Amino acid sequence: MIEELAVKTREGAELIDVTAEVQAIAEKSGVKNGICVVYVPHTTVGLLINENEPGFHSDLIGVLDRLVPQKGSYRHPDGNAHAHIKAGLIGSEKHFIVRDGRLVLGTWQSVFLCEFDGPRTRSVMVKVMEG
Repeated sequence: MIEELAVKTREGAELIDVTAEVQAIAEKSGVKNGICVVYVPHTTVGLLINENEPGFHSDLIGVLDRLVPQKGSYRHPDGNAHAHIKAGLIGSEKHFIVRDGRLVLGTWQSVFLCEFDGPRTRSVMVKVMEG
């Protein structure tokens, strides 16, 4: 079973918490113990596991903006090379252990879609497997 979430982003760069939606898919799957794969099929979006605290979100975006500024001597012709590079640094998939029908996450961990070229509607693909 593969489920797909549609996530509408509102900003050029933002973090959107998708933990509850991914958890609901894991529970709906009926898998008690296994693996959950979460993937974004986009080149300007990433997935991150971290704390759901707004100060951290703006800190992360700020650091990435300083590392990879929007304006630069990029060769990519579409004007969004910065977004491709940021997404490449963050990565496009995460794997989670499923135990007793729930994602195994640390106390402060959440799952975020990281938008770097919005606003857009993005897909998040989720597959839960026994194992």
